[in-house]
Amino acid sequence: MLAANTFRTVIAIALAAAIGGFAPQSSAMAQSAAVPDISEAAAADLTGFRSAQFGMDEEAVIEAIKADFGLEDDEINVGVNTVERTRVITISVPDILPEGGRAQVSYIFGYKSKALIQVGILWAPATDETITDEILFANGDLLRSYFASAGYQPDTITRDVVLENGILLFRGSDASGHTAILLLQGRFEGEEGDLTLRPEALTLLYAVNPDNPDILTITPGDF
Repeated sequence: MLAANTFRTVIAIALAAAIGGFAPQSSAMAQSAAVPDISEAAAADLTGFRSAQFGMDEEAVIEAIKADFGLEDDEINVGVNTVERTRVITISVPDILPEGGRAQVSYIFGYKSKALIQVGILWAPATDETITDEILFANGDLLRSYFASAGYQPDTITRDVVLENGILLFRGSDASGHTAILLLQGRFEGEEGDLTLRPEALTLLYAVNPDNPDILTITPGDF
């Protein structure tokens, strides 16, 4: 299992890319799934992941994890991100997506609030050595299609944006600003104008406020 700091770094990279930390790389092409008609979709209400709800404390989230996945205490890892001063619960779970491989789920608690502010789900060879490029692409296509019809606010939706480090498959927010981000990370190979993405990880993030997360920050004048 990846260390809490390592996994949180993966999430931070994904957030930076999704928020705009990397410039688009227009020469690479993504395979786009058909986009469903969202005009009749019920409005999205992103409150957490399964039984774990934003605002819960650690004890409540641990109970939610046990209810959702049937894990024992020794299968639930609690750590600290020493840079951001957030606490992180990590678990390893098979088949969150059918035949999608074992994923690592990270529950992140705010520096000040001590409440659940973000959930990250990572699929990668580091979480399951049997995960292939094809599985990462398939998982990404399946989730992108789901989110496209999930009722997120239309003016917040971004899809299929090619970045230097992968493809932002989806980003969208509900009416409360809670945001889902789906990023297929990897490297591009080939000649200019004919690049192919070699995927390395698929990251799904659910965040209360991805643009201004509850983490330790140093502001001008502090030192």
